[in-house]
Amino acid sequence: MTSETSRAGDLLVRIGAVVFVVGAVATLATITPLFLGSDPLPTAAYLVSMLMGVGFAIAGAGVLRSIAVQRREAREAVRR
Repeated sequence: MTSETSRAGDLLVRIGAVVFVVGAVATLATITPLFLGSDPLPTAAYLVSMLMGVGFAIAGAGVLRSIAVQRREAREAVRR
C-alpha cells in the first residue's frame, strides 16, 4: 500500500477499468465463435461487449474530474 490519499476521480477510473475489462472479455467471447466456425452467441453477448466503450467513458470522466480538481487546487495555491 502507498501512503498517497485517494484523489477525486480515482474511483471513477477504477470502475471504468473494471467495466472496460468486462467488455473486453465479452468481446473476445463474441468473436471467438466466428473464428471457430460455430454458431454466433446471442445478442445479449454483443450488448455486453459494448461495455468496453462505457468503461472507457467512465474512466475518461474520472480523469477529467481529477484534472479539474488539480487545476482548482493550483489556482487556489497561486491566490494565497
